[in-house]
Amino acid sequence: MNGVSGRMGYRQHLVRSILAIREQGGVELSDGTRVQVEPILVGRSEQKLAELAEKHGIEHWTTNLDEALADDRWQIYADFLVTKARAAALRKAIAAGKAIYTEKPTAESFEEALELAKLATAAGIKNGVVHDKLYLPGLQKLKRLIDSGFFGRILSVRGEFGYWVFEGDWQPAQRPSWNYRAEDGGGIIVDMFPHWNYVLENLFGRVESVYAKAVTEIPERVDEKGDTYPATADDAAYAIFELEGGVIAQLNSSWTTRVNRDELVEFQVDGTLGSAVVGLFGCKIQPRNATPKPVWNPDLADAHDYAADWIESPGNREFENGFKTQWEEFIRHVVEDAPNHYDFLAGARGVLLAEEGLRSSAEGRRIAIPEVTIETTDAATATDAATPVEAQAADAAPELTGAR
Repeated sequence: MNGVSGRMGYRQHLVRSILAIREQGGVELSDGTRVQVEPILVGRSEQKLAELAEKHGIEHWTTNLDEALADDRWQIYADFLVTKARAAALRKAIAAGKAIYTEKPTAESFEEALELAKLATAAGIKNGVVHDKLYLPGLQKLKRLIDSGFFGRILSVRGEFGYWVFEGDWQPAQRPSWNYRAEDGGGIIVDMFPHWNYVLENLFGRVESVYAKAVTEIPERVDEKGDTYPATADDAAYAIFELEGGVIAQLNSSWTTRVNRDELVEFQVDGTLGSAVVGLFGCKIQPRNATPKPVWNPDLADAHDYAADWIESPGNREFENGFKTQWEEFIRHVVEDAPNHYDFLAGARGVLLAEEGLRSSAEGRRIAIPEVTIETTDAATATDAATPVEAQAADAAPELTGAR
């Protein structure tokens, strides 16, 4: 486990996933037997690793990644490093023949993310990328509604994610300072668009285009040492995604917004037969035959309680920590070849969406997103596809060709 001293690596992957699995007696396999897990902690600081190992009763830790990868005892390499350092470590793990489970984004560019997917495929190693949002109770309830046909024909998705991240001057920031430096791999598009890609494609359909506006709304922040630094990465992004089947998704991502919703992330899905509003845990529905009849009248105050028109959808089962659940699925994939849909190629598609979201913002236009397979040659296939409207208005512009 490389990078466990970081926020996500420690809290979600070590404590709430691997150690929780160890404490429950391992992962149950399809035949009813269990396979136990044993972690080795990898990092740069001997002091931090020693403290973590002692605190949690972990026998093995090292500051030498190469030695850990060369040791046959360790079958899975797990990566929770900062984005900038990830690809190089993944290449080493691929060369060592380890199964790999990694946070996203898998690389800083689509070209490199696709290359990693091809290298892993050529090496015949099992690989997985964290898709934690799909395991949230709210989104699992939403998936159940979609599968049941509750919505009829889905028309649109609207999402709001974010909260106010303090600048670091009079209150410490809730996120590490590297998140706000583009040169260190920071930025909300790089952070969130890979999430939005797998949420959209697994629930509603493949993303076919993106129109995005990225902004740096807080130009100066204060880091962990109390030093002021310029924020060079985007801290808010506003985007429209067109999905296969005609669904339109509009998602706002912001670290500069104050929360006035039930949860830090909230999606509204509207369909011909019903609508739903879901968050991390909650899921409210409004079917067609229980929809009120609003009337627009700006001259009179509207006393109707629209929130009361929604029905809370029951969970009907217990939802475990999503990171732990996906870890268990990946371990089953490694041990008994159970299905695994969230691989390096899925990770590359997320990196592509982030890359093209940034390009859309820079160029001020809609960008078509091609279908990505292991046969995709390079990043050039993901560029330069004009929309019909752009094509009509481009009489004097150079010809733009789309990917096939």
